[in-house]
Amino acid sequence: MAVAFWTASGLINAGTIRKASSTNDQVTGLFFKCITTGTTGSSEPIWPTDIGVEVVDGTVTWKAVSSVYADLSVLAPSAIIELFELRLNNDLHGSSNITRWHNGCNEGITGGITWDGNLYSSLAIQAEGFELTSTGSLPRPTLTVANTDGLITALILDVNNTTPYNDLTGAEVRRIRTLKKFLDGESAADAHAQWPVEIWYIDRKETENREVVRFELASKFDLAGQYVPRRQIIANVCQWAYRSSECSYTGSNYWDADDNSTGSLATDRCGKKLSSCKLRFGENGELPFGSFPSAGKIR
Repeated sequence: MAVAFWTASGLINAGTIRKASSTNDQVTGLFFKCITTGTTGSSEPIWPTDIGVEVVDGTVTWKAVSSVYADLSVLAPSAIIELFELRLNNDLHGSSNITRWHNGCNEGITGGITWDGNLYSSLAIQAEGFELTSTGSLPRPTLTVANTDGLITALILDVNNTTPYNDLTGAEVRRIRTLKKFLDGESAADAHAQWPVEIWYIDRKETENREVVRFELASKFDLAGQYVPRRQIIANVCQWAYRSSECSYTGSNYWDADDNSTGSLATDRCGKKLSSCKLRFGENGELPFGSFPSAGKIR
């Protein structure tokens, strides 16, 4: 898509996209979309450098957008390129290797792709379930990868030699999307022109055979149905069982539930209060109090 340069004193309709005439601003990959119809000023405005920031120019209001957005604004955008990176974690997998692929079905591309100086090999990949919804639940996408010549099986076996039965669990998967015109070697090559990078983690291996390997992915923020906090916040009642490992009290001094001293283990009871904890561990001691004394003071 050929985007025209900004010009002075020109009538601009809402939805029109322009680029700054300054070369320094163009290298950021930002274009500017008119959101208020009007006439541009006599001198070029100071363009914002962050996406979404607005600037007034005469009676026109511009909004900074990515050059990807500008290209998608036409009816026939150039091919969308989907790239994937598999990043191992040395602590989990005994390696920090990064493997890069593109989905092997990108328009007009049969071999490797170079993006931002990195080579992405062609491999048939089916990525599904990345869509976000308004229900509040995070998606659990799946990534089905062709097991060409046992390539993925070899990766899994190599990791399992270090961490038995790991099956690449915990490995980071990055999904990168850009347009063909922005790839290295293209006339409009621009490593900044891309959708926000999506970061996922392999939660489990669903399927493995000679043809494909399928993984279920999870977001970093997906807690698998757990609630935060995992226990209820209570201000003044200790939730630990008395003399348990969490409580840690093993002393031979005894008190009843009302914090009265008693000489018998048979009548030894914890009052579940902060004062009860201080009797056992000292006024200035480290207290394993299983509650949140300050919770009731937060407003």
